[in-house]
Amino acid sequence: MNTLDVRVENGQRVIEKWDSVFEAVSAEPRRQLVFSLLDAPPNQSVPLPESAANPNVPIDADRLRQELYHRHLPMLADMGFIEWEREPLSASRGPNFEEVGIVFDALHSAVGDIPDSLVVGCQRLERKRQENIEI
Repeated sequence: MNTLDVRVENGQRVIEKWDSVFEAVSAEPRRQLVFSLLDAPPNQSVPLPESAANPNVPIDADRLRQELYHRHLPMLADMGFIEWEREPLSASRGPNFEEVGIVFDALHSAVGDIPDSLVVGCQRLERKRQENIEI
């Protein structure tokens, strides 16, 4: 394989990885689950559906449980970002979790630069911004 072929192959692989990351974080329950897993110790699972719910928005727990079970959890598991159990319904970090977790770590690091319209209403980002102000 020549250098150009290797570059093309690597480029396509990276594009697919980024597409997976952005697809994973394109829905609120999946974002909340990633945040919850980042807040938990690396080898600990988090309970569902509560760990996938936005704490600022009332939820229909039964509906969220169904959405998690049939859509969100299988998608994240297929990407290797999480592993999940049906009984009791819970999730833990998967072998590729760092690929999606780093996006949220980067957001936390840059929280002072993020527009208020993307921070106010997100308890975790608001808390991180307040922590940075207090330092």
